[in-house]
Amino acid sequence: MGKGCITVTKYFLFLFNLLFFIFGALIMGFGLWVLFDNQSFISVLQESSHTVKVASYILIGVGSSSMAMGFFGCIGAIYEIRCLLGLYFTCLLLILIGQVTAGVLIYFQRDLLKYEMSNIIKGIIVNYTGVNRTTEHTWDYIQRTMKCCGWTGPNNWSNNTVIGTSTQKFYPCSCRNVSLPGSDVKYVGLCEHLSPEPPVYEMGCITNVEKWLLENCGVILGICTGVAVVELLGMILSMCLCKSVIQDYSKVPKY
Repeated sequence: MGKGCITVTKYFLFLFNLLFFIFGALIMGFGLWVLFDNQSFISVLQESSHTVKVASYILIGVGSSSMAMGFFGCIGAIYEIRCLLGLYFTCLLLILIGQVTAGVLIYFQRDLLKYEMSNIIKGIIVNYTGVNRTTEHTWDYIQRTMKCCGWTGPNNWSNNTVIGTSTQKFYPCSCRNVSLPGSDVKYVGLCEHLSPEPPVYEMGCITNVEKWLLENCGVILGICTGVAVVELLGMILSMCLCKSVIQDYSKVPKY
């Protein structure tokens, strides 16, 4: 019976480490997406905020470390190597503590992050020129696809250096409300309007952007929660297996 329990525990631990490896790959993939994506709101933050760049590198590091831990956990489980199982348990504990600490810090700093995000977007609007820059074109893409204008509203664009100092009546082309009469639709840059009011969307982008971030945060939190559950199960199974097995180095493959 005891040997059967050890066998079941060993293969369950192998399964959980396989899941741990997959979740690690997902986290690393998300970090790579944050770092290289240029077609979403993340690109605006990534180009303007050093914090987001650092966070992407941390995600890549945590994901790759999780993949390595899953691999070595599988080896330790299959060949019943007690020292490797003990090291595996310790590393899992440190990773779990780090994840919980990071989550607590992000939760209590959420208002500061929101304030930083607002300043980043307002800075992009003030300095917008329509030239070939990733952040400007990404913000144009956001306004066009989300059908919004400015951060809190189209009045934010009155602070733009070009619009505020020009004698012509300019508005951001990506804010163009296609349901209103006006000139041909353009995707980027500044357009001139002849009507008293520019043909733009009246709603600011803050609502849609926050909704987008919340939807993506749910995916991130779901992945992190799944990783944490797998980590806890891996810790429990590794300790049970470590206490149960008798070390036999003849099981270790020799090359």
